[in-house]
Amino acid sequence: MDVTDATVKDVQPGDLKRKTARGAVVSTGAQMVMLVLRTGSMMIMARLLVPEDFGLFGMVAAFTGFLGLFKDAGLSLATVQRESITNAQTSTLFWINLAVGGVLAVLCAGVAPVLVAFYKEPRLFWMTVALGLGFVLNGAGWQHRAMLQRSMRFGTLAIIDILSLLISVGAAIGMAMAGQKYWALVVMTVGLYGVHTVAVWMVAGWTPAKPSRGSGVRSMLAYGGAVTMNNLIVYLAYNADKMLLGKFMGAEVLGVYSRAYQLSNLPTENLNSTIGAVAFPALSRVQNDPVRLRSYFLKGYSLFLGLVVPITMSCAMFSEDIIRFFLGPKWGGAAGVFRLMAPTILIFAMINPFAWLMLAGGKAGRSLKIALMIAPVVILSYAIGLKWGASGVAAGFSLAMLFLALPVIFWAKLGTSITTGDVFKAVMTPVSSVVAGALGAWACGPWLQGIEPVFVRLVVECTILFGVYLLALLFIFKQKAVYTEVLREVGVWPLSKRRKKEEAG
Repeated sequence: MDVTDATVKDVQPGDLKRKTARGAVVSTGAQMVMLVLRTGSMMIMARLLVPEDFGLFGMVAAFTGFLGLFKDAGLSLATVQRESITNAQTSTLFWINLAVGGVLAVLCAGVAPVLVAFYKEPRLFWMTVALGLGFVLNGAGWQHRAMLQRSMRFGTLAIIDILSLLISVGAAIGMAMAGQKYWALVVMTVGLYGVHTVAVWMVAGWTPAKPSRGSGVRSMLAYGGAVTMNNLIVYLAYNADKMLLGKFMGAEVLGVYSRAYQLSNLPTENLNSTIGAVAFPALSRVQNDPVRLRSYFLKGYSLFLGLVVPITMSCAMFSEDIIRFFLGPKWGGAAGVFRLMAPTILIFAMINPFAWLMLAGGKAGRSLKIALMIAPVVILSYAIGLKWGASGVAAGFSLAMLFLALPVIFWAKLGTSITTGDVFKAVMTPVSSVVAGALGAWACGPWLQGIEPVFVRLVVECTILFGVYLLALLFIFKQKAVYTEVLREVGVWPLSKRRKKEEAG
């Protein structure tokens, strides 16, 4: 059966559960590989380029990233979220995506002189034009990827993502070694889009038909519009800090801040996209079944937090060693910013998964209202902290997110079967476990400071932190059964004799 004709009724509960569990494991493994690639490329590029190169790219990326909010128009999510969809609908959405990409490329070319005048930096012109080409390449592949995601072909998507990243990173490193400076960052971005689009076309085996009127995409466009507007508000909120620093503090300060921000956010962002890519289609398919919706969401939420919380704690405790190892000695000024960003990343881990819940249930409007609540608070925090430079902005950001965490969670889960107690238990279990891990690492601190090189010390520090954390999580808080159940679903962990009898019967 063609993936565009799939419906919720076509997926049996057992099949959906197995595909979701397997998809989570496969996608997590793939993202771990991609995290290594991204981290490795960051380490190499930080040594081949200088902060000014990253600052220049950041000035353009702040604008092109804003336009990037419109590149999909939320239509790939609409394709995945719908209970049923036709070939005429996906074909029409494909041509809309491609047209939007073309318009955004033209806008980049038109706005390039404005950016040059705003930052008083002529090197930004051709960077902006080149990055605009990426929108056309990206627009040509959105619907193909959405259909692969809808059919839960997570293994295929994982291979495509890894190969695309590997090729684009390799090209960027080659250009940096050849002395092309900031152009290496441009090639890494545009090249990723191009390779990915070619790959999804080859794998999906679908050629869009001509667009047609009356195909029933109006409701999908409305959903996509709400998603796009939500992304727009969120982007403005979470990138105004970089625009302010670039404008008032210069490219070097922005380069330091942006590297610290990216390094701290990288694990959470990767895990959120990984588990979210699996959770969203699964939650969409059970959106009208409150019991299964609650079960699926809480399992994904707990798994996500269980992975992110210890990473966040390591960022707070070992910031100097992490910066020194991953970015090099010339980036020492980023360590303080990196530590101050840790609370923000923790709050992101707590609230971002609720976007899966709202969008899968068709509540894109509520997600937009929450974004409108978040934006003015965090932008005000940047403005207040700007007086103290990058560290002040980072501190203000974290304080604002701590203030917003509870209102966002309560509003997001309103009207669902998920209770406050469910959320509290999911959050406090890994948080309590990581406190035990942090105490263990802190107690061993005096004996670890003399260990050299920094890589060995960092490995020992993280081993203690993560080791104590896992012992507390799995045995003191009795979460072993939760994780072994996921492994059983994918066939990695053997079934118990009782479970074998139940399935055989």
